[in-house]
Amino acid sequence: MSDSSVLDLIQLRRGCTYCSVRQLCLPGGIGSDELQRLDQIVQRRRPVARGERLFRLGDPLAAVFIARDGAFKSVSISEDGEEQVLGFHLPGELIGLDALGSGQHRCEGVALTAATVCEVPYDQLSEVAAQVPSLQQQLFRVIGQSVDRDQDHLGILVRRQANERIALFLHSLGERYRNVGQSDRLFQLPMSREDIARFLGLALETVSRGFTRLQDDGVIDVTGRRVEILNVAELLRLAHGAESSGDGKQRRA
Repeated sequence: MSDSSVLDLIQLRRGCTYCSVRQLCLPGGIGSDELQRLDQIVQRRRPVARGERLFRLGDPLAAVFIARDGAFKSVSISEDGEEQVLGFHLPGELIGLDALGSGQHRCEGVALTAATVCEVPYDQLSEVAAQVPSLQQQLFRVIGQSVDRDQDHLGILVRRQANERIALFLHSLGERYRNVGQSDRLFQLPMSREDIARFLGLALETVSRGFTRLQDDGVIDVTGRRVEILNVAELLRLAHGAESSGDGKQRRA
């Protein structure tokens, strides 16, 4: 096999055809011709270091990004330099949709972990989507999911009790992991407790106490950033405003 053939094979396996998250960002049943066109417009697939920014506030919408692995957060920076976490992004989820309305990014996209992203020029994506109806429908679906997550975030912030916010956050995160083909009961938190606190609008100490209480009550088990949900029913009950029954260890879902 020639060197060029080896390179061609490597490039093919890095493309949409062999991507482990393609079913999340591409429509099912998309034909080989459409896949080839998409591979051609993906400008680059590149590694991203932890803490690296994909875009900054005010940057023009040049591309959208898809995390092939790793995780990201969207943040805004206040006038006094304080960071507010607006959302988190898991593998297969599009990043950069905040600029769709104005054409400029209203936040920053920051890597929570070492990651790999596909960078797709927005103008070319729009052109191909207009010619491939199934892809256009998928983009609308993905945009809708992004809006749903924003609404979920608002739903969390209006909860008065810290335990409600924390329980709802963990349950929602588990559902998102399930949507990307991973366990919804046992997962690794890519974000720090400080990130969670900023996302939930709580003090760091409050989040730490909330995790400890959930563990003491047998609702979850936490080891570092590893979280196992032991009692889904109790977690949902707490998320909807009920106080912990304190007997979660005996009432596993």
